[in-house]
Amino acid sequence: MPATGRYLALKAVMMPRDTNAHGTIFGGVLLSYLDQAGAVGAIHEIRRCGWPDRLIVTVAMNRVEFHEPVFVGDVVSFWTELVRVGRTSITMHVVVEADRGGRPVNLTEAEVVYVAVDSSDDQRRPVPIRPEA
Repeated sequence: MPATGRYLALKAVMMPRDTNAHGTIFGGVLLSYLDQAGAVGAIHEIRRCGWPDRLIVTVAMNRVEFHEPVFVGDVVSFWTELVRVGRTSITMHVVVEADRGGRPVNLTEAEVVYVAVDSSDDQRRPVPIRPEA
């Protein structure tokens, strides 16, 4: 099934507790939100295709790029887009934007890879994302 384009997976207000020593939002906070948004977007795509729900775990964050600082009070949108579906993995592109002065500003972006796993035991073995034909 073709991808649906951008999906608003998460929106958050950046708070003072999330700042670094320079007074901007700490990069690790953004990485946490990126991971959450990518997972929400991946689950959205899996369900949109009618595939069974799977437990997904993060296996990689690729090409994380911090373009602009994020400030306290920014309302930040995390947009996802499907990049690729493999046998057991799904890769999402996540773009982080803030509305500044009525225009979107691209703050951060990354590709995040998730793998579907069987959680019935402690082994967490990869399982196919799509039903096998």
